[in-house]
Amino acid sequence: MPPGQQTIFALSSGRLPSAIAVIRVSGPQSAVVVAALAGQVPVPRMATRRTLRDHRQQPIDDALVLWFPAPASATGEDVAEFHVHGGRAVLAALFAALSAFEDVRAAEPGEFTRRAFENGKLDLTEAEALDDLIHADTDRQRRQALRQLKGLLGDRARNWRAQIIEASALIEAGIDFADEADVPAELLAPAVARIKVLLGEIEQVLAGQGRSERLRDGLVVAITGPPNVGKSTLMNQLARREVAIVSPHAGTTRDVIEIQLDLDGYPVTVIDTAGIRETDDPVEQEGVRRAQARAAEADLVLWLVDAGEHGQPPPQGDAPIWMVHTKIDLVDASKSPVLIMRSPAQPGVSKDGGSQGPRPGLSFETEGGPVGSRPQPERDPRAFFIAAIRGDGVAELIAALVAFAEVFFGSEEGGLIGRERQRKLLQQTADALRRCIGAISQGEELAAEDLRMAAYALGRLLGRVDVEDILDAIFREFCIGK
Repeated sequence: MPPGQQTIFALSSGRLPSAIAVIRVSGPQSAVVVAALAGQVPVPRMATRRTLRDHRQQPIDDALVLWFPAPASATGEDVAEFHVHGGRAVLAALFAALSAFEDVRAAEPGEFTRRAFENGKLDLTEAEALDDLIHADTDRQRRQALRQLKGLLGDRARNWRAQIIEASALIEAGIDFADEADVPAELLAPAVARIKVLLGEIEQVLAGQGRSERLRDGLVVAITGPPNVGKSTLMNQLARREVAIVSPHAGTTRDVIEIQLDLDGYPVTVIDTAGIRETDDPVEQEGVRRAQARAAEADLVLWLVDAGEHGQPPPQGDAPIWMVHTKIDLVDASKSPVLIMRSPAQPGVSKDGGSQGPRPGLSFETEGGPVGSRPQPERDPRAFFIAAIRGDGVAELIAALVAFAEVFFGSEEGGLIGRERQRKLLQQTADALRRCIGAISQGEELAAEDLRMAAYALGRLLGRVDVEDILDAIFREFCIGK
């Protein structure tokens, strides 16, 4: 039997051991499997308690069994689910019993979702959204994936494709009735008007500044600067745990360290890099090279320098660079070339609620005035002052990172595009429609061909035409059991 017609099974719940484990079965042999293991096929879509037994009638586990006959199932095929106790021995016995059936095998990664796609339960944008939902780490990623799974882009693309096909039919009818003097013009006018409206809608989606597709990968922030300026200490403060070794000796960090943060729902990858300096140590040289390479690829660079010194200038690059002056708790304000320290307007408050009096060092000014009260000097467009080991100024830095992420990602609530593949195909659709409008005056045949190309691009977006070359790449990203 061809692999696509075989019955498949897999663990569809979390890592073992667990309280409950869900094993999903899909395919033409599902009814046979359920009847053999549970004694009979239960009532559809109703949880039924059964003792599962293997082919020797030895009990496997006391389980709940659910039955979803085709086509009203997640995959469009007959589907069964066994909810068993999540011990490894239970799963091993059940998997052995399932494997004993003819034409029943373990599923490959993403095979359940691929069958749902092939049976018309999902289009390709919804399948991609399901993968994004499974891998969502933050609330904003989850919300965007859920909107896509509900057809945010797919429904629009289907509507656009239907209108393109209707416009194409009008133009081709004009070609067929070319001998009739007034018929082509009557057919072309509404077709061109519809194409222009469609082009405007697609261009509006493409022109949106919200980088909703970047939510999948997140914002990349590189912490870099000379050795021993507090990069690893800041990294640990942001992570709220010890992820990097902190040492007073320069050159402690030799490789790139990454952490994933959830900043107000925005996914942010923070990179701690080796201190950038001239060195004869070949290992440290490689660390410096990697640090420079990752900083060049980052979306934002935090360049750390000692607050009591001017420090070496930051590297030039395309990404914005924020100057972060560190170790402010160790700086003598009267001798510092960078800081003018002043006491805060409000006195500090002790743990028991009493006044501690002024706390020098918690509020700072640059040469342009108090930080945040006025634009910073051009030589230092965005400056922060922190004592990472105590946490002073870190909250303000995090708040600025959240604000930067909000601008960087844009308003994802209205974002239709979730992946680069989708953006490219929408761009191809817009290009074809633009060519069609320009080709009308040169001949209806050319315009009709451009409309076919536009409909073809949207078909590829939905996964309904000629997408075998990308299906394997997409579905192998899924976990087994999904």
